[in-house]
Amino acid sequence: MKKTNKNAAIAYAIVGHDLAAHLFHVTLTVDAPAPDGQVFALPAWIPGSYMIREFSRNIVRISAESNGEPVELTKLDKHSWKAVAPKGVLNDRPAPLTLHYEVYAWDLSVRAAHLDQNHAFFNGTSVFLRVLGQEDQPHVVDIQRPDHAAAQTWRVATSLPELKAKRYGFGTYIAANYDELIDHPVEQGDFALATFKAHGIPHDIVISGRVPNLDLARLSADLKRICETQIAFFEPKSKQAPMDRYVFMTLAVGDGYGGLEHRASTALICARADLPSTTATSKDISDGYLQYLGLCSHEYFHTWNVKRIKPAAFAPYNLQVENYSPLLWLFEGFTSYYDDLMLVRAGVIAEPAYFKLLGKTIGSVLRGSGRTKQSVADSSFDAWGKYYRQDENAPNAIISYYTKGSLIGLALDLSIRAKTGGKKSLDDVMRALWDRYGRDFYQGGGRGVTPAEVEALFDEISGGRFKPFFDKYIRGTEDVPLAKLLAPFGVKYADERKSLKPSLDANIGRDGNDCKLSSVHENGAAHLAGLSAGDLLVAIDGLRVTATNLDTLLSRYGVGSNIEVHAFRRDELMTFSVALQGDRVPGITLTLDPAAKKSTGPLRPSAAR
Repeated sequence: MKKTNKNAAIAYAIVGHDLAAHLFHVTLTVDAPAPDGQVFALPAWIPGSYMIREFSRNIVRISAESNGEPVELTKLDKHSWKAVAPKGVLNDRPAPLTLHYEVYAWDLSVRAAHLDQNHAFFNGTSVFLRVLGQEDQPHVVDIQRPDHAAAQTWRVATSLPELKAKRYGFGTYIAANYDELIDHPVEQGDFALATFKAHGIPHDIVISGRVPNLDLARLSADLKRICETQIAFFEPKSKQAPMDRYVFMTLAVGDGYGGLEHRASTALICARADLPSTTATSKDISDGYLQYLGLCSHEYFHTWNVKRIKPAAFAPYNLQVENYSPLLWLFEGFTSYYDDLMLVRAGVIAEPAYFKLLGKTIGSVLRGSGRTKQSVADSSFDAWGKYYRQDENAPNAIISYYTKGSLIGLALDLSIRAKTGGKKSLDDVMRALWDRYGRDFYQGGGRGVTPAEVEALFDEISGGRFKPFFDKYIRGTEDVPLAKLLAPFGVKYADERKSLKPSLDANIGRDGNDCKLSSVHENGAAHLAGLSAGDLLVAIDGLRVTATNLDTLLSRYGVGSNIEVHAFRRDELMTFSVALQGDRVPGITLTLDPAAKKSTGPLRPSAAR
């Protein structure tokens, strides 16, 4: 290993030590360890993903030394260690202390770390031990090239500021403090790269994984429009972005989806088929590409909403325990509302496509009975134990603060526009949050916003009183009355579910070629007959059920018909008498009255005031 930078108080070196074993080797040097013993800790969770993940479980070997001599290292709990202060030679100050440790990296997600012969990826929360008491010191990282033939052509992609490294190169990078250090993920490999400018700020697109005929030109053009629209949304006068550079990092795989926001970048996973191709015969946006652009839009909006505008409970983060907040309906829900809306405002998709996406979201919220039992405020607070730990009963027990939160965003937007005659909107609320809590957050002038301040802001902007709304739809469990709210803006709301289609009212998965119930909806046909999640369907009225023929078999019956279902529960064969119900999946459609083209509510941004 190369030597770490001795000019910094906290210095790391990280290298893919054994690509086949998926091991990073990390060296951490502290120039001035605490005289009574230095404590180190690895975060238990990563901001943006609200679940305790115990990243320290991936540290497979750790030791300490000073001036070449071993130093005693004691484990204090599941994620922290204490090193005895090494004796110094001058002024009785402790000598510099160095830790060596290995991190197992085999989590193919945006949340942790992954290493093999194809690429390397890590979030700082997975690999960089925190030096307790010295978090505000500058942190330097030496990202070293793995000593492996496959890595000799690799480059480095990160938004972490370069110290001595060249852009996309191995070498030293610097962060002002530990919080900044862990907010810039790093990708290494033979990735595709494109750069565009959005209102003068360079934005990199990094695509790792094999993607034949990738159309980077189209992707750059589409993302440029989205990014410029969002920058102008928050800063309509100056068009000033809150970062000097931004990086979209995407790992393309056979099948996958996910994203995680950071202050100047995002880590994404998508199916390679979702990315645009130079061989495409149509310039229409495919469903997969639209989903990917929506994901990019979502994570980019987080650059403002949650990375800088934060709930008070996250300012600062406590990375060792759960941080509870009832406001994720705003920080994730409003971001989910604006992600697709920004595609329309940027001109990437047309209004019918947006209404289709919105109808799908409404249907997903209305599908589960959990919405009648849990409010979005409670869903947010319980994210750590419920939303991020969903089981087969989730549709019947919880509501998503993402999806219902996005509908609350729509409802609040429409309500403010209606109350103010179109003079104000949710846009004004978001800009007020940015002005008061977000713009100066990393310059020491910002702070987190409290639930009471959020509610008061809606009253202030609208000149009305929003407590009844919050009581019913945010702290309560009532369905948001979207049909009523959309009507004045010329948008017709209809539910066109196919109620004559016979259904078990269960979510279907597969186990090989077998048909397996992944979840059973409360009071649906399967539930009332006694079927349960995990049951393996064998036959309907003596005819074999497979992973692909269930709908075909059910189509031979009418709603209300009684059928005999044989199913395995574990290794026991059971028989059920099922009375088929009509399909209860909402089929929400939204259509715009042509006469209302100039009054389409949130499709048109409100003027900045």
